[in-house]
Amino acid sequence: MRISYGKLRVPLQRVVERDGRHDVLAAEVSVEVLGENFQAAYTEGDNREVVATDTMKNFILRESLAYEGDTLEGLIVHLGTGFLATYPVMEAVRMTGREHRYDRVSGKLFVREHGDHGVAEAHVDATGVTDLRSGREDLWLLKVTGSSFRKFARDDYTTLPERIDRPLFVRMDVHWRYGDPARDHVDSREVRDQLAATFDDFVSESIQHLVHEMGTRMLDRWPELVEIRFEAENHTRDPAGEDGARKIYTDPFPAQGLITLTLERG
Repeated sequence: MRISYGKLRVPLQRVVERDGRHDVLAAEVSVEVLGENFQAAYTEGDNREVVATDTMKNFILRESLAYEGDTLEGLIVHLGTGFLATYPVMEAVRMTGREHRYDRVSGKLFVREHGDHGVAEAHVDATGVTDLRSGREDLWLLKVTGSSFRKFARDDYTTLPERIDRPLFVRMDVHWRYGDPARDHVDSREVRDQLAATFDDFVSESIQHLVHEMGTRMLDRWPELVEIRFEAENHTRDPAGEDGARKIYTDPFPAQGLITLTLERG
């Protein structure tokens, strides 16, 4: 019997004022408690060892207030180690966090954005942080020129024309792991900016070519990363007309191509 239980998607918004400037750390945090110490609750209805999930919610909120750092990765590590220290009955926990993105306008004004956002997942047991994965999800990038797709395999089923210079519109998730999960953190907003810069200046022959270049540059820039994984969907629009310098496109057939790539540091 393998068991776990926990609390899902606890919303929090922490505001810190420093010298008249406010910072916002907003997220939804989930905890999954792992181990065999709660089997009696399943087999006998014995809840004496069970930490109520409402208690977990209160712990997450109170300890998020106590957290002195500023990163989502740091927060979930702080919460995970805190759970094990407070409740020894828990053998291990898996903490996950999803950023609620607020973009700064001034020292006190933020705009709530619903696009790309940071994520993090940590596994913590008695030995410490055994795994930490971070990422940036739901990143949409449109490049109107400087991409091609040609010389691909053709047969009787192929109708797609070769495109030497095409707009390319992709949706992308990228996740990464650290060599030292207890110490290394990379700001996912910096990763987003790096990916966008690569998309801008690299002339790709395919999305496969593009994500490989993105991953290679990430490994070069951040030596603390040991693994990078991409999931990219092709949402490129179909050409529907042209009038001189003006071109118009429309939605393609409602099924997207999926490209994945995992790079590990050698």
